[in-house]
Amino acid sequence: MVDLATKLNRWHKKYGRHDLPWQQKGPYEAWISEVMLQQTQVGVVIPYFKKFLKSFPTLEALANASQDDVLAHWAGLGYYSRARNLHDTARRLKTEYQGNFPADLSRLVSLPGIGRSTAGAILSLGLNQRGVIQDGNVRRVLARLFLVEGDLTKAKQQKILWELADQLTPLEPARAKIHTQAMMDLGALLCKRRNPVCEACPFRTDCQALQTSRVDQLPQPKKIKSQNAQLWIVLQLIETSGRTLFIRRPDEEIWGGLYTPLIGKSLLDLSQKYQLPEATEGEFQSSIKHTFSHFKVTLDHYILRIKTSNQIGIGEWVDARAFRKGVPTPIRKLIEPMEYSNDT
Repeated sequence: MVDLATKLNRWHKKYGRHDLPWQQKGPYEAWISEVMLQQTQVGVVIPYFKKFLKSFPTLEALANASQDDVLAHWAGLGYYSRARNLHDTARRLKTEYQGNFPADLSRLVSLPGIGRSTAGAILSLGLNQRGVIQDGNVRRVLARLFLVEGDLTKAKQQKILWELADQLTPLEPARAKIHTQAMMDLGALLCKRRNPVCEACPFRTDCQALQTSRVDQLPQPKKIKSQNAQLWIVLQLIETSGRTLFIRRPDEEIWGGLYTPLIGKSLLDLSQKYQLPEATEGEFQSSIKHTFSHFKVTLDHYILRIKTSNQIGIGEWVDARAFRKGVPTPIRKLIEPMEYSNDT
């Protein structure tokens, strides 16, 4: 294990990533970046991270912000519970820890949205303590290097992977910090899910998957139950002054905490739910498809023009283009099509 860690250290010094905007900062930046990087690629995260830190440069600034403002900065990243957890954790750190991150694994994982791997990254990259991580990139490297088969999210495989990750991570905090970043870089740059660059890997003579010609078979795909495609009706209510109705989505639902026009299974469903008989007279505008992690949805956009906002007593009536609270990107594409006409 010591030999493997040394090989990785040498590779990272020459080929690793050393100029990411959250590197060589503090625990706050390490935390924000790790949460953003969950389910999201580095290239996508960088501009979001920079904008987020410009608006919320410190933990106190984030704790003092409104949830609507935080979610508005998250719109487009998806998995919005991450943003709500960030906000909740910032407030708890402010009130319970005097605005500091506890240098303790058990206390970190007790905070909303911080799992064992994120806590390890905060300890290692942000607090200069020894921390062990196991994000998706690291999990893939370990599975191939040590030939770990099966569903890597299951308890048996998780136990094996955490033991391997711990054994591979140097004991000295300074070396562990380099190792943490190096493992993530190796998975992102060389040991990729598709088309891995095995010939450039520092572990090429040690990798059991490479030696047994099984690199393309590992990690073994997780079995996901297929779900039928869904149809969502997006009804944009516009009153005579041109303002659109936006309502806040429940936290426990998809796009929780963000703002959208009325959404339902059908125009009749919306008519009954919001006691709006004329909803069935909505005019079809356009349709787009959107893919969530486990299912696909078709969004049909309808417009209904009404005389006064008093007809429905919920939500906020605003100029759709000037609305600065968090709105899901697919909804923006529907109600502002020209702005996204060059999207691929």
